[in-house]
Amino acid sequence: MVSKKNSRLETLEEYIIQNQNRFPGATGELSQLLRDIGLAAKIISREVNKAGITNILGVDGSTNIHGEAVKKLDLFADQQLISALDRSLITCMVISEENDGIVKMSSKNGKYIVYLDPLDGSSNIDVNVSIGSIFSVYMREARYDSSLRESDALQPGVRQVAAGYVLYGSSTILAYTTGLGVSLFTLDPSIGEFILSDRMIKMPDYGNIYSINEGSYNSWDLGLKQYIKYCQEEEEESGRPYSARYIGSMVADIHRTLIKGGIFIYPHSKRYPHGKLRLMYECNPLSFIIEQAGGAATDGEKRIMELEPTKIHQQTPIYIGSKKNVEDVMKFLEEHHKSVPQE
Repeated sequence: MVSKKNSRLETLEEYIIQNQNRFPGATGELSQLLRDIGLAAKIISREVNKAGITNILGVDGSTNIHGEAVKKLDLFADQQLISALDRSLITCMVISEENDGIVKMSSKNGKYIVYLDPLDGSSNIDVNVSIGSIFSVYMREARYDSSLRESDALQPGVRQVAAGYVLYGSSTILAYTTGLGVSLFTLDPSIGEFILSDRMIKMPDYGNIYSINEGSYNSWDLGLKQYIKYCQEEEEESGRPYSARYIGSMVADIHRTLIKGGIFIYPHSKRYPHGKLRLMYECNPLSFIIEQAGGAATDGEKRIMELEPTKIHQQTPIYIGSKKNVEDVMKFLEEHHKSVPQE
């Protein structure tokens, strides 16, 4: 269920400032960082909505660190977000899906490290399906020297100070958390402002929607295969069979799960033995959002946000959504694991 809508229009900037004032001694730097991301999101949203007109559709001709074809809009979104974060001089480094290694900002003394997936689901760009941006914010650890190291960015998800996503769909929606619940904002293009649409959103404890790419069924573990068959069985008491919904844009699939409940799954497989989705700029920030809304996220064995990263582009399986749905799939995974003969 979503919270009751506010009767008075409240902008993202107003909301951020009001929440900042709740913390004695707050310097306003994190608030500025969130406003910078909001500004970049407006610019990206504008270009997404007119991409076909401005000839910004299609591939760039290059590949990113993961060997994936880079879309023109991928690069545009990456440039806009990095530029916005660089201007306020409070971010020391950015790690982005589109860049190999860390991107050092103008201020080496900036206190924040930001992970970005500038345009999640970009394979859907040319067919006009919802896409999004994801961000994750960490504090830089204090050190005597001011050098920037990749190891500074290797922090578990529980140390995120803020995270969120922007969904570019039938409307542009920004969701973020600083660890005090999740708020949703909708971009009003007539005034160019994100307006608060839901304060302290709570997702259902259980949902009857599962989201997974079933084309990879033959490469899954037996426990997951059995869970999906369970979802497809008819049982009136539990509301089964569940509905299958898979957009192929993680932000869009997670947003639907946040609002309606259910579960999103991207497991390991023969093709992706360590999972495909990236821990630091996809799974950690979206897990933070889902947990703050009352849900859960695991890699099949351990809570996503407790995983200790070893690489900035690390991959992981993920099972994320309503608590009851995640608990159900875990039972199937654990039962299969117990049944496997130990060597």
